[in-house]
Amino acid sequence: MNDQQPSESKEFLGNLKNGIWLFGLSSWVFGITDRSIASFADGYLSALDITQLFTAATFFVAWLFLKPTKV
Repeated sequence: MNDQQPSESKEFLGNLKNGIWLFGLSSWVFGITDRSIASFADGYLSALDITQLFTAATFFVAWLFLKPTKV
């Protein structure tokens, strides 16, 4: 019984990490989509719009590299 407890806690932490990563992934996709719609709504891109989209895309790619691995 003592051998199962560390395995169960590792499984729980793995599921928690994966859930947090998936929530963050969906949040980044929503944020980039929202920023894109707001940027193109007026018909042209300003330097600020481009900077915001580039920053959001950079953080999104960084988030992709933070995907938890199976141990």
